[in-house]
This record gives sequence, C-alpha cells and structure tokens, in this order.
Amino acid sequence: MTDTPARLLSLLSLLQTPREWPGSELAERLGVSPRTIRRDIDRLRDLGYPVEASKGAVGGYRLVAGSAMPPLLLDDEEAVAIAVGLRAGAGHAIEGIEEASVRALAKLEQVLPSRLRRRVSTLQAATMPLTRGDGGTVAPRTLTTIASAVTGKERLRFGYRSGDGTRTKRQVEPYRLVSTGWRWYLVAYDLGRADWRTFRVDRVSDPFATGSRFTPRELPAGDAAELLGKSMAARTRARFEVDVSFAAPADFVAARLPSFLGAPAPTGPDSCRLRTESNDSPEWLALRLALVDCEFTVHAPTSLTDHLKDLGARLTRAAGRAGHG
Repeated sequence: MTDTPARLLSLLSLLQTPREWPGSELAERLGVSPRTIRRDIDRLRDLGYPVEASKGAVGGYRLVAGSAMPPLLLDDEEAVAIAVGLRAGAGHAIEGIEEASVRALAKLEQVLPSRLRRRVSTLQAATMPLTRGDGGTVAPRTLTTIASAVTGKERLRFGYRSGDGTRTKRQVEPYRLVSTGWRWYLVAYDLGRADWRTFRVDRVSDPFATGSRFTPRELPAGDAAELLGKSMAARTRARFEVDVSFAAPADFVAARLPSFLGAPAPTGPDSCRLRTESNDSPEWLALRLALVDCEFTVHAPTSLTDHLKDLGARLTRAAGRAGHG
C-alpha cells in the first residue's frame, strides 16, 4: 500500500481494535516493511493518537487512552450504535446488541479519557433499562438532547405525533428515559395537561431545552419503569364515550380544556356540549372538568359521574373542616 494517507487510515483502523499488534503482523497486513510501520506509528503519534509500543524480541503496538480524545474511525453503523449502546448502565448486560455496537463500544472504551467517561455516565444515569421489545428508530441527537434535559432538570419543548397521527406541541418536565430494548420512552410531567405522561421518543421531533430549571415532582408510581408499565397497560383499555353539557360559551370551555379532548359544539349563546372519546382515567377527567369553572352536566359515562360525586364530597368535607384547626 503506497498511498500514505490511506495506509495511515488502515493502520489506525487496525489499532482501534482492542488488542496488541506485532509490528511484523501490521507490516504484513498493509504490505509494507516494519520500518514503514514504525514511521507511520510516529506520524499517528504526531497527530495525537496515543500509540503505545511494547518492548521485546517481537514488539507490538496498541492504542491506549490519552489525555485528549483523538478522532476515531467510525462507520455510519458504528456511530449510531454508540448512541444506542450508551443506554447500557454499569452492571447491565448488553443483550441482543448488534455486532456494530460491540465494535463501537470496544473502541470507545479503549481510548475514552476520564473526563469524557463522565459525560457518558451523564447519559447513562438518565436512562433505565426495562425489558426488550421492538420499536422505531431514534435520531441520536434527539436522544442525547432529551437525556441532557433529564440530567440538568431542564424543561423541554418538542413536537409530538400520537399513534393516530395527531401532531401537538408539548412542554414537559422530563424525568427519565426508559429503554425497552428497541424502543425508547420519555417519562415526563406534561405542563399543558397538568399530569404525568409517557412519550415514544421515535415520535418526538425537534426537542429543545428551554433553559428553565425545575424541581422534580414525586412520581405517582415507584419508579419510571413502573409508571411506563402502567401507562402502557392503560393504553390497551377500550376507549369510552364522554358526553358533557356546559353552561358556558363554546370558546370559553374550549380554552379551558385540553385540545386533544376535542372542541365542544355550541348549543346556544351561553351553552355547549362536548361529545368525544377517551381512554384517560375517570379521575383525571373529573379533575379537568372541575377546572373549567362553569356549571356542567355529565351524560356519560357513569364512572365519570361517580368520580365527580366522590370529588365533590371530598371538597365539601375539606371546606367544612376549614378554620377548625
């Protein structure tokens, strides 16, 4: 191989595998003399690659960790695989991972300086492995932007596409990324819906950290993985019809209800009716209706009426105890 730049790239690619290479074997692989290999090793060192030479009759070379992170030769598959492989936290086995990911992680581990290991740990600390599943692909930049917001306790804005194709804008307090093997989810507190939500990351677009810090809220479940499990179970529930009449103009009610519930239809100058479907919990719907701040009547479902009665009774008891210390 007479082309020096091409030969240096080939030599670097060999050295990035986690083993020691005898000079004679490198020379044979590249079709040059051992003397040329020695000169090429010196060139790599001048470029900042920490190549260590072992002494002995045969001698050998290997790439080691240095004081700075040198450029790595990664193909496209390996570059994506690194972003996915970083989800594996310390002590967790890498299960079902492709060969490209194994190659990339081996290269990274071999040369990664300690200051960059801390950055990797930041991403790993923001993720939690669950069980293996199947799912869509995620752009590495999307994943790392969300992970940084999780770690920095920074509010996040993004576009989201629901399962039925509806697109919405969300602002959340990101709590944790959860990996199910081939699918990523974000567990977060949705500020627009005033409730905890889980988002499929492959449906997230243009995530943006706002710079606004927040104090993490207490999860309504044991941990993020448990909350995700409950959320996934809830999504399998059959949707039910919701029918509510309001004693207020339609635009007044629409401004106080989440847009995903749909728009109420006017039934008069100061009244409207909402007919929609939902698989949200009756408890959550009862609270959202109470926040509309007008008189309303629930026609369906019965479970929602029951929760409104319970909520009203609790509020009445609380009001009766006020001022009695």
